[in-house]
Amino acid sequence: MTGAIRVLVVDDHPVFRIGMSALLRTLPDVEVVGEAADGAEAIAAAAELAPHVVLMDLDLGRDSGIETTREILRRDPTVGVLVVTMLGDDDSLFASIRAGARGFLLKGASPTEVERAVRAVANGDFLLGPQLAQRAAVYLSGARTRGVVPLPELTDREREVVDLVARGYDNPTIARRLVLSTKTVRNYVYGVLTKLDLPDRAQLIVRAREAGLGTEDTRT
Repeated sequence: MTGAIRVLVVDDHPVFRIGMSALLRTLPDVEVVGEAADGAEAIAAAAELAPHVVLMDLDLGRDSGIETTREILRRDPTVGVLVVTMLGDDDSLFASIRAGARGFLLKGASPTEVERAVRAVANGDFLLGPQLAQRAAVYLSGARTRGVVPLPELTDREREVVDLVARGYDNPTIARRLVLSTKTVRNYVYGVLTKLDLPDRAQLIVRAREAGLGTEDTRT
């Protein structure tokens, strides 16, 4: 592309957001046009500032970076979303791809890797690290074999969380069992409620049990 690459940085942690913006401002032909701390701010900023690239965190407090990505691209499919996150699991990677992200980096990426990814995404390319690329290739080629699963619209990790919700566990307990933060579990539950168009946790439990989840209670 010609001209400066316009970048919007989205992250709920101000230290990381400020640091990433500072790094990007040192790069030639890259312009940081704005920052956002949550989903609503990101969607509004993307519409107003017309960035070429949005650097998107997946864990935005009460908001989901996946859903925010999906909404930004629904409004403007030409935007390139580059996910930069601490979440390196398959579910996060594949959910990002399904939402339309063009790149996926972990927050431990080097400045050189960040620059390469921003430029690639701005040019319309799809970029993942070598290990992530291999996993994505397997996924996209259909090599992940599976039988019939309950609530197939959910990711594997979302289904794990919902299964434990259906068993009656609270968020802190689910977090301990899945080795996640309570905040991340809360975000998963919120994202599932939105995806399944359910009003609250009680209705989620009903829907999950109807689908066959939460039927084995292993609490001691």
